[in-house]
Amino acid sequence: MQTPLPASSDGEQTDQAAIMLMLAYVEAECRRLGADAAARHAAMAASLLPAQGAPAGTRLH
Repeated sequence: MQTPLPASSDGEQTDQAAIMLMLAYVEAECRRLGADAAARHAAMAASLLPAQGAPAGTRLH
């Protein structure tokens, strides 16, 4: 039997959303500067966050 994970708190969800926004910003800036490999790394880091959907307006990948 698997033990269910505890529900995320509002604070954790806010933190994850803020990290997702920062990674989306880093990805966009890296692409703007022509650093495609760095942009891919930022997108990969964002994909490792628990799935809760990216905030509206973010562009990942």
